[in-house]
Amino acid sequence: MTHRPLHLAKRLRLFLIACLSVCVCAAQANAQSLLRDTEIEETLREFTDPILRAGGLNPSSVDIYLVNDPSLNAFVTRGQNIFLHSGLILEADNPNQLKGVIAHETGHITGGHIVRSDYGNRSAYGAMLIAAGLGLAAILAGEAEAGALVIGGSQQFGVLEALAYSRVNEAAADQYAFEYMDRTGQSSEGLIEFFENFRAQEVLSQARRYPYFRGHPLSADRIDALREKVRDSEHTGKTDTPEEIHKHKMMQAKLRGFLEGPQLVYSRFPLSDQSQYARYARAVANFKQADLKQAIKEIDSLIEEEPGNPYFYELKAQILYESGQGEASIAPAQDALDRKPDAPLLMIALAQSKMQTRDTGDYTRAVELLKAALQYEPNNAHAWRLLADVYAAQGEDALAKYATAERFYARGDIVSARSFAQRAQEDLPRTLPQWRRASDIVVVAETQLATKDGRRRAGRKPLVSLTTR
Repeated sequence: MTHRPLHLAKRLRLFLIACLSVCVCAAQANAQSLLRDTEIEETLREFTDPILRAGGLNPSSVDIYLVNDPSLNAFVTRGQNIFLHSGLILEADNPNQLKGVIAHETGHITGGHIVRSDYGNRSAYGAMLIAAGLGLAAILAGEAEAGALVIGGSQQFGVLEALAYSRVNEAAADQYAFEYMDRTGQSSEGLIEFFENFRAQEVLSQARRYPYFRGHPLSADRIDALREKVRDSEHTGKTDTPEEIHKHKMMQAKLRGFLEGPQLVYSRFPLSDQSQYARYARAVANFKQADLKQAIKEIDSLIEEEPGNPYFYELKAQILYESGQGEASIAPAQDALDRKPDAPLLMIALAQSKMQTRDTGDYTRAVELLKAALQYEPNNAHAWRLLADVYAAQGEDALAKYATAERFYARGDIVSARSFAQRAQEDLPRTLPQWRRASDIVVVAETQLATKDGRRRAGRKPLVSLTTR
């Protein structure tokens, strides 16, 4: 997975590129990280966007972050960002429960509860904003692990205690959630089920509660009030569609395969279980166990059963690539992109596979793919790094310097960005758009460095990079 930088408020978007396997390494190191996977992201968007529109929000202005953390939690921050822990997705019994929680978090955004809490808890909230701001800056600049650790310190996002909403705000968010689910023709029973499943949290001490219920105080009165509204809704009793349930289970299986230990995966999904979910999870577990033959066998059975699914090919390509078979990964990576041609993550994956051949034609194709991906994600530092590598391999040193300047600019390292942009300008013809863009980087960097804030950022040491596919 890769990342995107924090560079002005309008550019607060997350890009953790590549595949979930990277985050498996982070999990094994007991470090929090943020995940991005095209399939999971698409499912979450399908679940979330109708709710956002029902709340009067533009889905394109709301970012969804998937946190690699087994604890049950979800929260929102300023800038219309929704964070969902992987543990929350795995704990949700069905899509309706997950959508209910998302609708509740959307209610906090539309209700302005984050802003209002600033007045009641200015000191703690201000500290949270500083920590979250630094963490997001690191995350969006391509430093997912370090950024998440900044946000959470040593207490798993413990700084979010400052975001604990009042019971009044929680009750209001419940009502918003009901309205948004109702407007989309869905039942809110899932939110009640979710609360009921963890009702015991109400009597636990603050320290023993799940993070979600430390920041979202639960009460019997809230559940009863919500149940009363749900009882009178014409949509009560409506269930998730078979397609939604299937996507939810596939999302959970993929997460379990990557984030849980292989033996636990085999226990959950024994060989006697030949469902798609079981084979999906086992394919990843076999890959993690270095059983390449069995991993490919499982994924090939899925491809044979559903040849139009791009994500099965994507997983096969990843398994081959991560197993050192870069050239063999090209065909399935191409198959994945053919079936989902507008997915930038798949473009980048194919480009990386192409780069393994060291063939002139494949280098040219890799450049095309990376440029196309950057049209979708122009601040993707990882893609810029790959593009610099390809240019260097082609002997295009000036363009490599330019791409490196873009990489550092995307990461927020304006000192290095200016340095490489200036070096690129020396060698690039003035007629090229890259020369003009390099000139822009120099001007912006020098303007920022002229300010006190710019000087402070310039002196900050870059955080350790997260290696990605």
